[in-house]
Amino acid sequence: MLMHVMQQAQQIYGYLPFEVQVMIADGMNLPLEKVYGVSTFYAQFALSPSTYHISVCLGTACYVKGAQEVLDKVCEMLQCGPEECTEDGRFSVTACRCIGACGLAPVMMINDDVYGKLTADEIPGILQKYMD
Repeated sequence: MLMHVMQQAQQIYGYLPFEVQVMIADGMNLPLEKVYGVSTFYAQFALSPSTYHISVCLGTACYVKGAQEVLDKVCEMLQCGPEECTEDGRFSVTACRCIGACGLAPVMMINDDVYGKLTADEIPGILQKYMD
């Protein structure tokens, strides 16, 4: 039920601000840590407002196949760190624990678009599609 409530809240707000996570925890009589843990574990949840939410999976399969280099390249190009938004608010970057596509490792999502078997060299071309 928690995930359903979080999905509904994100649909309303466009992301899950801290205040909303507190309201969900209080309303469902759950520890805030539980709500925050779910929001940071699953790639579908955004913690900051942006037009494009980028999630780079750092789960075991993705990590051993180079996901950290992919994340580093994304952050370098957008000039922001993980769990941050670009200055213009257009992009947010999250290092998540699982996207659920281990066979495509390393994997990145931009909103609902999934990119698999990535290398850091592919990141400029992918991001360019969203910058125009």
